[in-house]
Amino acid sequence: MPGGKPAGVRCVQLDDGGLCRLFGLPERPAVCVGFRAGLETCGSNAKEAYALLAELERLAAPETELWREPGGPGLAGR
Repeated sequence: MPGGKPAGVRCVQLDDGGLCRLFGLPERPAVCVGFRAGLETCGSNAKEAYALLAELERLAAPETELWREPGGPGLAGR
């Protein structure tokens, strides 16, 4: 996906079965190649996987505008 995959958006390279169309190809992004599935990231079923990965995306999301506002809780307000 040009510019990266936004959080909460299904990757356009996943087929209807949830498999990566780029698996094993040189075009596959490094972040995908380096991802190692495990219980802590994927749980024991698809429902758990989506919930855990959504939480990881939330935690890795860029700072919100609130953090950049003068007087906000981020460094810009100090």
